[in-house]
Amino acid sequence: MDIKELLVQAQIASRELLMLDDRTVDAILNDIADALIKQTDYILTENARDLSRMDPDHPKYDRLKLTADRLVGIAEDMKSVAALPSPVGKEICQVSRPNGMTIRKIHVPFGVIGIIYEARPNVTFDVFSLCLKSGNACILKGGSDANHSNKALTGIIHTVLKKHQVNPAICTLLPPGREATATLLNAVGLVDLIIPRGSSDLIHYVREHARVPVIETGAGICHTYFDKEGDINKGREIIHNAKTRWVSVCNALDCLIIHHERISDLPALCEKLQESQVIVYADEAAYAILTGNYPEELLQQATPESFGTEFLDYKMSIRTVQSIDEALDHIAAYSSRHSECIISESREAIRIFEQSVDAACVYANVSTAFTDGAQFGLEAEIGISTQKLHARGPMALEELNTYKYIIEGNGQIRNK
Repeated sequence: MDIKELLVQAQIASRELLMLDDRTVDAILNDIADALIKQTDYILTENARDLSRMDPDHPKYDRLKLTADRLVGIAEDMKSVAALPSPVGKEICQVSRPNGMTIRKIHVPFGVIGIIYEARPNVTFDVFSLCLKSGNACILKGGSDANHSNKALTGIIHTVLKKHQVNPAICTLLPPGREATATLLNAVGLVDLIIPRGSSDLIHYVREHARVPVIETGAGICHTYFDKEGDINKGREIIHNAKTRWVSVCNALDCLIIHHERISDLPALCEKLQESQVIVYADEAAYAILTGNYPEELLQQATPESFGTEFLDYKMSIRTVQSIDEALDHIAAYSSRHSECIISESREAIRIFEQSVDAACVYANVSTAFTDGAQFGLEAEIGISTQKLHARGPMALEELNTYKYIIEGNGQIRNK
């Protein structure tokens, strides 16, 4: 089949998907999770083929890499999704009109959701499980970096779908080339929604070239502001965790903003960062205080490019400000509206920060590493939406549904 025909088949399959009952959906997800574990050796072999073509020092390498433990986690996530209630058909509200009409607003699937993602093979299973549970067919457009891994994973999905006599086109993997991307972005009438998962460059490209509705996710330029009334011990742990827990994810810390009255505490705040070999790009005031208090080989002077950069690496910038207002201005100028944090013991400073910062997730004395569907009690997510229309923050099952109105009556007609 050519690419457009694959999309046509996915649209047909999406209508068939509406007829699946919850028990069958859950059985499919559990069976795929079990098959994933049984096929661990095969999957890791295919993943190794992808890894062999990438420099281990590349920021994407860790995202591309699958391990036995990571596969267990993916399988457990699928089983968790299977245990969740489906949002499909869930009533949002109901109104009875004076003429006897009953109007119900209910959750319904979008239909066909296209996902464009880079070197993240785990996204293949995350997307499929959430789309299936929310009643959507999924079109997967992975990058060439992960092609062997993605083909292995979708092959397992298709084997289980056929076992349950379900059309495998509900999970369609497109070829990794640019032609497939262009066709998907222009698939008006065949694809209902596109969600890009990856770098800011990928997201911007999709947004600017798509004729299909897009939800922007993923790009995270995250800041933590250490206020003049911040607690050093809390700050040290939060900053280290947000930066180093997993550097290649979108909720990782990119820029520490510090109030000038607390600049003398900067070496203590950065103490654990040097243990993790984090390269720091410090502005003039921060550079002066860190000189002699932070490893010379890890300390560099900041440039304009140091701010507004999603590092996805053991790198972080530091900006010194004179006030919370200046911190808010810096965040407004450079944030991707993903996750922003304040460390302060002042309830007034926290109130101002929470009220003023325009981001999907705003934290007070908590690491931005918690921006994650599972950590929010949603069990899984298809991405972190950084826009304001339809969905914002972690997108789970309900966010993968739109709604429609069901109007029932007994022969009512409108006279005016």
